[in-house]
Amino acid sequence: MTNQDREYLRDLMAMFALNGILSCNYDVGEEPAVLAYKYADEMMDARKPREEGIVAIKRRVKAK
Repeated sequence: MTNQDREYLRDLMAMFALNGILSCNYDVGEEPAVLAYKYADEMMDARKPREEGIVAIKRRVKAK
């Protein structure tokens, strides 16, 4: 996965996290966007051991 792919995936994760944060309707104690990127960073860290999922599928399709 390229650095650009990682940044794009991080932005997508932050977008979905922000959607969840804003739908809760309660004070999160800090800027919702900052918190969303913290969650996205945690999700990116959780992916590191494997690099599977959509990335593996993308790699297989390019190999054909």
